[in-house]
Amino acid sequence: MKTVFITGTSSGIGKATTKLFASQGWHVIATMRKPENETELNQLENVTLLPLDVNDYEQINETVKSVTEKYDIDVVFNNAGYSLMGPLEGFTDEQIVQQIQTNLFGVVRITKAFIPYFRAKKRGLFLSTGSLAGLVAFPLGSMYDASKFAINGFNESLAYELAQFNIGVKLILPGLTATDLLDKSPYVTYPGYEGLSDWFEKAFVIENATKSTDIAEVVYEAATDGSSKLRYLCGADTMHVTGQIKEIGVEAFIENMHKSLKDTHNS
Repeated sequence: MKTVFITGTSSGIGKATTKLFASQGWHVIATMRKPENETELNQLENVTLLPLDVNDYEQINETVKSVTEKYDIDVVFNNAGYSLMGPLEGFTDEQIVQQIQTNLFGVVRITKAFIPYFRAKKRGLFLSTGSLAGLVAFPLGSMYDASKFAINGFNESLAYELAQFNIGVKLILPGLTATDLLDKSPYVTYPGYEGLSDWFEKAFVIENATKSTDIAEVVYEAATDGSSKLRYLCGADTMHVTGQIKEIGVEAFIENMHKSLKDTHNS
């Protein structure tokens, strides 16, 4: 039985991926900040729930040491994260630091802790939840987009470093996903940005989002296809935007975005 270690499994992509891997006969080490509140995953026979806050450096190291001594882990899926949305001018310094700590440093620290284990095994695979917002930025997502752009660069560089040890690195890049992420994540308003806020509410309609179960299918494909492919695009919006950029170029895409926003301001 193969084993996958997943962060951020209390909801959304993490929970859907846990269920899918478990249904395919994998042992899933599903981590979340408060496993005592979980009522669904703890009913699955081959799922092990563990507490883990990706902002807690000591807990990361202790958890990785414990699981690698007890289990034979094949895949690590860095999924924990959230989105801080709104104008930069309205963010507190604490909010900015917390966004980068969770979305970037959490991935970096989990990955770094597992590398010696995979090197000793001479095999392993890291998957990380990136985002369409790690390929092209959107209004009111400055810090979230910054964290996802960083994840993109971090993993691309790491793929070169770890290939010599037979350790794979792959990115899952969904667009808007039908999870409770937006409900749980902070949205900051600030005077003078009302037009952008109106645009945001119209643009990010959850009914048009990709299902978490569909993203989980892509994660499973990335874990099992045996390829060295780096990026896995998920969702109609991701395909549409990346297709547009490929067709007209990123500068033209940005200019079109400016025109759209200008129309919003003038309406």
